[in-house]
Amino acid sequence: MSFTIALFWCFTFGGILIYYLIPSNIRWVWLLIISYLYYLSFGKKNIIFLIFASVVVYIGALIVEKIQRKSDAYISNNKAELDKEQKKKKKNITKHKKRVVLVVAMLLNFGILAVIKYGNFALLNISSIVGAFGINATWGLFGKIAMPIGLSFFTFQSVSYLIDVYQGKYKAERNLFKICLFVSFFPQIMQGPIGRYDRLKTTLFTGNTFQLKNIQHGLQRVLWGFFKKLILADRAGVFVNYVFLTPDNYGGAMCILAVLMYSIQLYMDFSGGIDIVIGVAQMFGVSMDENFRQPYFSKSIGEFWRRWHITLGTWMKDYIFYPFCLSRSMNKLGKWGKKHLGKHLGTTIPICLSNLLIFFVVGVWHGAEWRYIIYGMYNGIIIAFSNLMEPVYKFGLKKCHINQERYWWKIFQIVRTFVLVNIGWVFDCSVAGVSSAFRMIARMFTDLQLGQLNSDMFIRIGLVNMDYIILAIGCLIVFIISVIKEKGVQIREKVDTKPIALRWTIYYLLIVTIFVFGYVTDTGSGFLYANF
Repeated sequence: MSFTIALFWCFTFGGILIYYLIPSNIRWVWLLIISYLYYLSFGKKNIIFLIFASVVVYIGALIVEKIQRKSDAYISNNKAELDKEQKKKKKNITKHKKRVVLVVAMLLNFGILAVIKYGNFALLNISSIVGAFGINATWGLFGKIAMPIGLSFFTFQSVSYLIDVYQGKYKAERNLFKICLFVSFFPQIMQGPIGRYDRLKTTLFTGNTFQLKNIQHGLQRVLWGFFKKLILADRAGVFVNYVFLTPDNYGGAMCILAVLMYSIQLYMDFSGGIDIVIGVAQMFGVSMDENFRQPYFSKSIGEFWRRWHITLGTWMKDYIFYPFCLSRSMNKLGKWGKKHLGKHLGTTIPICLSNLLIFFVVGVWHGAEWRYIIYGMYNGIIIAFSNLMEPVYKFGLKKCHINQERYWWKIFQIVRTFVLVNIGWVFDCSVAGVSSAFRMIARMFTDLQLGQLNSDMFIRIGLVNMDYIILAIGCLIVFIISVIKEKGVQIREKVDTKPIALRWTIYYLLIVTIFVFGYVTDTGSGFLYANF
């Protein structure tokens, strides 16, 4: 049940109506019911994975908390008899038991994700490696297993709850059905954002009262999401699909345009989808984390990833980067580095290795293909290299008398970052494979073939002149809105202060624009991240 079909909106508005009509103390139960009904619309079998993930983290969190509670009680009751060493030993045993539970629960959840999403990929590559040594090995592949909708998203979200309880951030939830709702809340199940239990529970379980402002702001956000998705993303996608399916047929100039179109498609599709998710949630009174913050205004790749898919980035930072970077082995490496390589390298090398690990995981998370892994490592290597070269970078700026606060320098950084991001997008979008991606990049710098940029080529792609005009005007509108938001202006609050006639003129204009200029394809308007 995609966001772009009428049935979804009948389902959603019906759900909202009933939500505010029933008693407040059971509203969260209604959210759970419609969330499971929504997930069932994608197939009955897939819901098993959703229930399994919820039950595993629910039981795991209760066991972890029970182990900790028993340990605390034992130490408290035997305080007089236990010396310092005995208390330390007891705490270490408790930590070990908790870690075993955590690891088992994570293996169960991530194990399912790994088998379904990466099983065949791993077997094929192992078979190739073995074959390179002259060993004739045939590896039986798994049968084709349909990828459950949102598997990566709800797996990461459910595991975050368990890790937080393990770390003592908050107490374990006693109600299994509340955990089921946290994992399955229907607007976000397909493409995030990846929520955190302590932030979501305040509005997810409380039975929110009806507020007209939530409905208004939610609908505004939904309309803005549809503007980006239907008017811009789906149009740009026609150009992208045409070129990237047979990239070797085109010169560097066409490849550059295709990558720029992909940059538009991916951002408008993903951020537009998140706008719809957050808007629907807000109509229920549920507050969700933002997932984008004008990423194409970033001045470095590191900043880009703090603005793009924010909830995935913070998940990686909290649960992979910090544990790995602050681990005992990294601390030893850092001390060794400071002693033998100097303070900067000694401090930076563990950070660089942690970033490389994170972006390897980011690449794998995107899909079981080498192009995704290379895409992740491309970003990780740039960030790691930037960290290592920071003193050289600052020295160069000082010698060239460049003031980093000057407007022109910031524009240069933004353009430079945008170029680097788009080179990375080539791997992300290269359905023809890794070697094809490298050939595309090479042609962008060596073989432009400007003669291909003619009106016949642009029309043959499947778009007419009006489509290109709509794309240009639409991107300009998004750019202006982004500049305003970048300056800290709360646009929806500003709109609220305008006369009612002006407000409704804006709303109707947006609705009419979407219906008149929305791009409808024969294959539908699915979201790119819905299959993750």
